Amino acid sequence: MDNLDYGIIGNCRSAALISKTGSIDWCCLPEFDSPSVFAKLLDEEIGGSFEIHVDDSYKITQKYEPYTNILITSFKSGEHHFEIHDFMPRYRKEGNAYHAPPELIRYFKYVSGTPKFSVLYDPKLEYAIGTTESFIKKDFVASLTHDVKFDTIFLYSSFAKERIVNSEQIELTEDGYILIGYNEKLLLPTTERAYLDLQNTRVYWLNWSNLTPTYKKFNEEISRSALTLKLLSYDKTGAVLAAATTSLPETIGEVRNWDYRFCWIRDASMVIKVVSELGHKNVARRYLQFIIDLIPDKAEKLQIMYGINKEKKLTEETLDHLAGYKGSKPVRVGNAAYHQKQNDIYGILMDVIYEQMVKFSVDIDNGEDLWAITKGIVWIVSNNWKDADKGIWEFRAEDRHFTFSKVLCWTALDRAIKVAEMLDKKHKIEKWEPIRAEIWKDIYDNAWNDEVGAYTQSYGSKELDASVLLMESYGCVDAKDERYISTVHAIGKELSNDGLLYRYKNEDDFGLPSSSFTVCTFWYINSLFKIGERKKALEYFERLLGYSNHLGLFSEDIDFKTKRLLGNFPQAYSHLALIECAINFSKKDSEDQMVESLRD
Repeated sequence: MDNLDYGIIGNCRSAALISKTGSIDWCCLPEFDSPSVFAKLLDEEIGGSFEIHVDDSYKITQKYEPYTNILITSFKSGEHHFEIHDFMPRYRKEGNAYHAPPELIRYFKYVSGTPKFSVLYDPKLEYAIGTTESFIKKDFVASLTHDVKFDTIFLYSSFAKERIVNSEQIELTEDGYILIGYNEKLLLPTTERAYLDLQNTRVYWLNWSNLTPTYKKFNEEISRSALTLKLLSYDKTGAVLAAATTSLPETIGEVRNWDYRFCWIRDASMVIKVVSELGHKNVARRYLQFIIDLIPDKAEKLQIMYGINKEKKLTEETLDHLAGYKGSKPVRVGNAAYHQKQNDIYGILMDVIYEQMVKFSVDIDNGEDLWAITKGIVWIVSNNWKDADKGIWEFRAEDRHFTFSKVLCWTALDRAIKVAEMLDKKHKIEKWEPIRAEIWKDIYDNAWNDEVGAYTQSYGSKELDASVLLMESYGCVDAKDERYISTVHAIGKELSNDGLLYRYKNEDDFGLPSSSFTVCTFWYINSLFKIGERKKALEYFERLLGYSNHLGLFSEDIDFKTKRLLGNFPQAYSHLALIECAINFSKKDSEDQMVESLRD
């Protein structure tokens, strides 16, 4: 079964997906949201790929080098053995700048024997619209298109360029490399320089991982998820992507196919909260600067999402010439959801601002900016919290009074009050506390449904929604609150299917949901843990971890029956929630050990 068996490599500028047999099936250059160079992922016939072919006697295995984002694919046939170490260079230069060029390197490591392989090098620039032609030059292979607009990439290698272009057999007797770059190199690459890039990149990732605390349980899963979240951060502006792909369907053959190569304020803020809890200050600092840069006008409302270079207009188009993943059309670029009004984003952002001000020292300039944003958020929420919106799941039809949106409006006021307390702004506290109380009473009176025995998706509805589970996480209710416990049980009964959760079951703009939204299952596991059902939570968690792909990566969705990964990949939401669950279980172990030692 195809289970999105891909590894991701990247350098916080762009990323590539490499299949378990070593084929690059998705890569955009020079940046995450640029048109694709390889897009076999979205069209097996014309999308373009960079494949490694060996005969059937070879056994192919794949793994990450521990605590790095270097992907190692091993090809072995008896004594004949070689490895490909795939990576995008990233390391610190003199001063504080980073070397992160728009390129990827495939380092061929000779191990033993006389291994043989051939290469299918088939770039298709500009989303494979029109023709891409490759020309062998003295120092490189240039591939270019000018059907849509002029674009070009360059291939450098220690192997004969003709053999690469013509897919002729190559016999490996020593280490070699292939470099694909968006720009022509001024300093000609060599195998030695490729090796140096590999070592420098390895050191960078090892140093980065060393900042992540070590946990007694699920440490590998936490580490891999943290590294994946780092890969989805865009260094230049501080934006955090929802995922590295576009148009991977929530269900095969259906039309829930979206472009996720953008920065959703909600998703990104949740990521930043988790990553900063792991001690990675720079990611959080860059993201907060991204937000500060987006709000020149104190009264300007935030969009729910932005381009990674702070673009505000994200026009959605379809690429009808591409067949789509497993035939699932349409393939979309851009995302029309940027128009939507979602009131929850302010609370999630305010929660991050508060966490940063508690955890890390904030210089006075940044502090003043964040206080200005805090006041602006309170002004917007105070004037808009009573309005209906599209909600966390971006319903494209009518606006409603979604419970989650109201909870996050409460969160916005609650965290703003806490920030005001830190800064001793008593007059603001006195002004804001009554608004917080009013929102909480509104939720208590209108979101609860006696008949269902739960807080429901929206005011007056009977529908259940997994997002309501986060009421406790944000402090709106206590884990011991009878209403919350009842809500957790009701959601488990109604939305759980073989241990996996629906977001909701009611019909939306595209019909009835038919796959599990992975982050919701993690939320449910966390909720079970919080209300004291820890054995059941651990069983669910360990089972869910078993549904990852061969490298421990998760997409957005999982098929209820086959447990196949679906949706955009890898998904930031899924990995941040995995980390939260894993840390809870690890902390629980530490608490138990402390109690045991006290008994001894």
